[in-house]
Amino acid sequence: MVERTIFVHEKGLCESESVGPRTRVWAFAHVMKGARIGADCNICDHAFVESGAILGDRVTVKNAVLIWDKVQIDDDVFLGPNAVFTNDLRPRAAFKKPATEFLQTLVERGATIGANATIVCGVTIGAHAFVAAGAVVIRNVQSHALVVGNPARRVGWVCVCGERLGSSLECTCGRGYQQKSLETGLEPK
Repeated sequence: MVERTIFVHEKGLCESESVGPRTRVWAFAHVMKGARIGADCNICDHAFVESGAILGDRVTVKNAVLIWDKVQIDDDVFLGPNAVFTNDLRPRAAFKKPATEFLQTLVERGATIGANATIVCGVTIGAHAFVAAGAVVIRNVQSHALVVGNPARRVGWVCVCGERLGSSLECTCGRGYQQKSLETGLEPK
């Protein structure tokens, strides 16, 4: 049931009945029936959220972001303008696939996806990772990793607050980290 406390701009379209309280859907944004949107989200102009997409609480979806079926965005994620997700590794117009063949993509809690980044389906972007503007993500991104380029590669680490970490893995905000494994990335000390 759509909460009465959500805001949908008169030129926005929200067909989903699963939208959390205090979420805002702005002009020319389209949230399809079957999408699940959490509380306190901000879905900006010209964004598109397809049926089967899942957004957690406090997600910011900036202008012209495209989120397709099988994409899951956890709580407190920032999606920069024109970020694009995919859900089919080998699309062909003449050979339609059922949704069961689409690949799941997961963006974990607190991650940031920069403007114009492309996220190829089937990957996980770890908690508090930072995907730089224009990056093309084709493989998993570790927690707290800073990735740039095409294809995206790790060039450093970032704190939960977003600041880049030096070699000590200590942030000016007072937080410190340790690397548990190359696969998982950083964790708090």
